[in-house]
Amino acid sequence: MNPKRKQRLMILLGLATLAAIAVGLVLYSLSSNINLFFSPEQIAKGEAPLERQIRAGGMVKEGSVQRDKESLDVSFVVTDYANDLEVRYSGILPDLFREGQGVVVVGKLEDSQILRAAQVLAKHDENYMPPEVAEAMKGKMPTETLE
Repeated sequence: MNPKRKQRLMILLGLATLAAIAVGLVLYSLSSNINLFFSPEQIAKGEAPLERQIRAGGMVKEGSVQRDKESLDVSFVVTDYANDLEVRYSGILPDLFREGQGVVVVGKLEDSQILRAAQVLAKHDENYMPPEVAEAMKGKMPTETLE
Protein backbone atom coordinates (compact mmCIF):
# COMPACT_ATOMS: atom_id res chain seq x y z
CA MET A 1 0.00 0.00 0.00
CA ASN A 2 1.45 3.32 -0.95
CA PRO A 3 1.87 6.05 1.69
CA LYS A 4 -0.88 8.30 0.25
CA ARG A 5 -3.53 5.56 0.53
CA LYS A 6 -2.35 4.64 4.00
CA GLN A 7 -2.69 8.27 5.10
CA ARG A 8 -6.24 8.49 3.69
CA LEU A 9 -7.20 5.23 5.39
CA MET A 10 -5.92 6.51 8.74
CA ILE A 11 -7.85 9.76 8.32
CA LEU A 12 -11.06 7.85 7.52
CA LEU A 13 -10.57 5.52 10.49
CA GLY A 14 -9.96 8.51 12.76
CA LEU A 15 -13.10 10.28 11.53
CA ALA A 16 -15.18 7.10 11.97
CA THR A 17 -13.85 6.72 15.52
CA LEU A 18 -14.64 10.34 16.39
CA ALA A 19 -18.15 9.99 14.92
CA ALA A 20 -18.78 6.82 16.98
CA ILE A 21 -17.61 8.56 20.16
CA ALA A 22 -19.84 11.58 19.42
CA VAL A 23 -22.89 9.38 18.82
CA GLY A 24 -22.17 7.45 22.02
CA LEU A 25 -21.93 10.64 24.08
CA VAL A 26 -25.17 12.03 22.62
CA LEU A 27 -27.05 8.79 23.32
CA TYR A 28 -25.67 8.67 26.87
CA SER A 29 -26.74 12.26 27.60
CA LEU A 30 -30.20 11.70 26.12
CA SER A 31 -30.81 8.54 28.12
CA SER A 32 -30.72 10.49 31.39
CA ASN A 33 -33.39 12.92 30.12
CA ILE A 34 -35.97 10.36 29.03
CA ASN A 35 -39.17 10.26 31.10
CA LEU A 36 -40.76 6.87 30.67
CA PHE A 37 -44.46 6.42 31.51
CA PHE A 38 -45.49 3.79 34.06
CA SER A 39 -48.94 2.85 35.32
CA PRO A 40 -49.52 2.08 39.02
CA GLU A 41 -49.69 -1.61 38.05
CA GLN A 42 -46.24 -1.52 36.43
CA ILE A 43 -44.83 0.33 39.44
CA ALA A 44 -46.33 -2.25 41.82
CA LYS A 45 -44.69 -5.03 39.76
CA GLY A 46 -41.31 -3.30 40.17
CA GLU A 47 -40.87 -2.38 36.50
CA ALA A 48 -40.18 1.30 37.23
CA PRO A 49 -36.65 2.39 38.21
CA LEU A 50 -36.06 3.87 41.67
CA GLU A 51 -34.46 7.33 42.03
CA ARG A 52 -34.89 8.12 38.32
CA GLN A 53 -37.37 10.60 36.90
CA ILE A 54 -40.45 8.92 35.46
CA ARG A 55 -44.03 9.79 34.54
CA ALA A 56 -46.89 7.96 36.22
CA GLY A 57 -50.58 8.39 35.65
CA GLY A 58 -54.04 7.28 36.52
CA MET A 59 -57.04 8.60 38.38
CA VAL A 60 -56.87 10.53 41.66
CA LYS A 61 -58.52 8.22 44.18
CA GLU A 62 -61.64 9.60 45.86
CA GLY A 63 -60.97 10.74 49.44
CA SER A 64 -57.19 10.41 49.15
CA VAL A 65 -56.12 14.07 48.88
CA GLN A 66 -54.50 15.31 52.09
CA ARG A 67 -53.20 18.88 52.33
CA ASP A 68 -50.80 20.17 54.96
CA LYS A 69 -52.28 23.28 56.60
CA GLU A 70 -48.84 24.80 57.27
CA SER A 71 -47.29 24.41 53.82
CA LEU A 72 -48.02 23.61 50.18
CA ASP A 73 -47.38 19.89 50.74
CA VAL A 74 -50.04 17.60 49.32
CA SER A 75 -50.30 13.84 49.22
CA PHE A 76 -52.78 11.84 47.19
CA VAL A 77 -53.21 8.41 45.67
CA VAL A 78 -53.14 7.70 41.95
CA THR A 79 -54.96 4.52 40.98
CA ASP A 80 -55.63 2.43 37.91
CA TYR A 81 -58.44 0.71 39.87
CA ALA A 82 -56.22 -2.34 40.37
CA ASN A 83 -53.17 -0.82 42.10
CA ASP A 84 -52.52 2.39 44.03
CA LEU A 85 -49.51 4.71 44.08
CA GLU A 86 -49.03 7.33 46.79
CA VAL A 87 -47.83 10.68 45.45
CA ARG A 88 -46.27 13.44 47.53
CA TYR A 89 -46.03 16.89 46.02
CA SER A 90 -44.97 20.28 47.31
CA GLY A 91 -46.34 23.19 45.32
CA ILE A 92 -49.48 24.62 43.82
CA LEU A 93 -51.67 22.05 42.12
CA PRO A 94 -53.25 22.78 38.71
CA ASP A 95 -56.71 24.38 38.78
CA LEU A 96 -58.27 21.30 37.17
CA PHE A 97 -56.82 18.89 39.75
CA ARG A 98 -59.49 17.09 41.77
CA GLU A 99 -60.44 13.66 43.03
CA GLY A 100 -61.80 11.24 40.47
CA GLN A 101 -60.00 12.95 37.57
CA GLY A 102 -57.08 11.81 35.43
CA VAL A 103 -53.61 13.02 36.29
CA VAL A 104 -50.02 12.51 35.15
CA VAL A 105 -47.23 13.13 37.66
CA VAL A 106 -43.54 13.56 36.90
CA GLY A 107 -41.11 12.65 39.64
CA LYS A 108 -38.92 10.02 41.27
CA LEU A 109 -39.90 6.86 43.11
CA GLU A 110 -38.66 6.92 46.69
CA ASP A 111 -39.65 3.30 47.16
CA SER A 112 -41.95 0.93 45.30
CA GLN A 113 -45.14 2.71 46.42
CA ILE A 114 -44.25 6.40 46.98
CA LEU A 115 -43.53 8.87 44.20
CA ARG A 116 -42.06 12.29 45.05
CA ALA A 117 -43.59 14.49 42.33
CA ALA A 118 -41.83 17.46 40.80
CA GLN A 119 -44.76 18.26 38.49
CA VAL A 120 -48.46 17.41 38.45
CA LEU A 121 -50.41 17.61 35.19
CA ALA A 122 -54.22 17.48 35.23
CA LYS A 123 -56.38 16.79 32.23
CA HIS A 124 -57.85 19.85 30.53
CA ASP A 125 -61.52 18.89 30.16
CA GLU A 126 -63.94 16.14 31.08
CA ASN A 127 -63.47 14.22 27.82
CA TYR A 128 -59.67 14.17 27.61
CA MET A 129 -57.44 11.53 29.13
CA PRO A 130 -53.71 11.31 28.29
CA PRO A 131 -53.18 8.39 25.87
CA GLU A 132 -50.77 6.65 28.25
CA VAL A 133 -53.30 6.78 31.08
CA ALA A 134 -56.16 5.57 28.87
CA GLU A 135 -54.04 2.64 27.65
CA ALA A 136 -52.89 1.72 31.17
CA MET A 137 -56.45 1.78 32.51
CA LYS A 138 -58.14 0.00 29.59
CA GLY A 139 -60.40 -2.71 30.97
CA LYS A 140 -59.89 -1.73 34.62
CA MET A 141 -62.43 1.01 35.09
CA PRO A 142 -66.15 1.42 34.45
CA THR A 143 -66.93 2.16 30.80
CA GLU A 144 -68.94 5.31 31.53
CA THR A 145 -65.78 6.93 32.95
CA LEU A 146 -63.82 6.41 29.72
CA GLU A 147 -66.46 7.95 27.48
